[in-house]
Amino acid sequence: MLNVRLDEIPMPTSDRSIDRLVGWFVESFCFVRRKGEATADYGSASPIHRLLRDHILPNPRGSWDAQMLADELAMTPAALNHHLTRLIDSGLLTFANEGKGWRRYMLRGGGLAQALELCSAQYRLMIEQKMDRIDSFWNRTGNRLPNELPEDSSLPLTIAIVDYRPPNEEGGASVLTQWMADLGMLGERPGDELREGSISEQLFKMLLESDTPISLDDADEAIPGQKARLGRMFERFRTCGLIERIPRTDRLPMALWSAMITQHQRRGEEWMLKKGGFMRLIPEGQHASLLKPLAKGKLTIEEVEAAMKDIASTEQMLLLNLLGGRLPLGYRMIGESPEIAKQNVIARLDRVLRRIRRVGDMIEEVLTTGDE
Repeated sequence: MLNVRLDEIPMPTSDRSIDRLVGWFVESFCFVRRKGEATADYGSASPIHRLLRDHILPNPRGSWDAQMLADELAMTPAALNHHLTRLIDSGLLTFANEGKGWRRYMLRGGGLAQALELCSAQYRLMIEQKMDRIDSFWNRTGNRLPNELPEDSSLPLTIAIVDYRPPNEEGGASVLTQWMADLGMLGERPGDELREGSISEQLFKMLLESDTPISLDDADEAIPGQKARLGRMFERFRTCGLIERIPRTDRLPMALWSAMITQHQRRGEEWMLKKGGFMRLIPEGQHASLLKPLAKGKLTIEEVEAAMKDIASTEQMLLLNLLGGRLPLGYRMIGESPEIAKQNVIARLDRVLRRIRRVGDMIEEVLTTGDE
């Protein structure tokens, strides 16, 4: 069964040594998950690195039996089988039975570029099919926030790609939790989070039903539990390309109102005009509509909202920053519809696959011409 996890990492630097390129390749496919000494020198000492560098990649049209590989790599058959299984599950390797229970392993398509082309097409199709299944759970109307601002920067993509499998009834999984696990949203070892009604499922259902971004405080109020744990779940959802974290601009008038009152009481009107950003960002004719109520202690959120009506959201955010205020962030599904969310995930996956194919070409080039 196809089962692979991809990490979005930057392209290799000017170091084009074979160890650097194979190390990048291994890391992108998450073939080695433990960090430490095993990843020193680009992980060149790890068994799977040596297996790829010394045997599979230099001889793409060859085939190998497990006994021969175990002898040359000085590994037990069980340890070697673990690494070969990872490569087969990724779709890079295949095998043929040679009788007497022996298998011969080979690179798909007879070359690294061909194997990656086959894998890329397969990965993309599987993610498209998987994303189509979210339609039945999607209950958002797609309404946008007033003065909406985009996410500053998204997290690198980390996504699992797994063949379809029905929910694990013995593990108590639901259709949705199995879907989440197969996309990597529950981590590498889901445990109890795979069960129907788990905290991860409740949190994801909130996102599937809410147009307003959900802050960490909102989630903690709706799903009592460890706040830090909910934060980790939100961030893991983001790495799969389905969730974005954006400023809660629906709370911008309230945040500005609070900051204006606080700074007026501390520093006074002159500071508000000069260093507080009023003269720079607010039209002169609107100063009085804010400063007079402030002086009397009667400024309302509605008056702030009216004064900010014609000011761009980016300028409002700058004003809030100058006033020392802070706008909360919220999490929500990317896009106004399942189709837009699907397009976002596919676009990001395509970017990762282009990088992997490019590094595959570089590996073949280095193996042909030698290290630079």
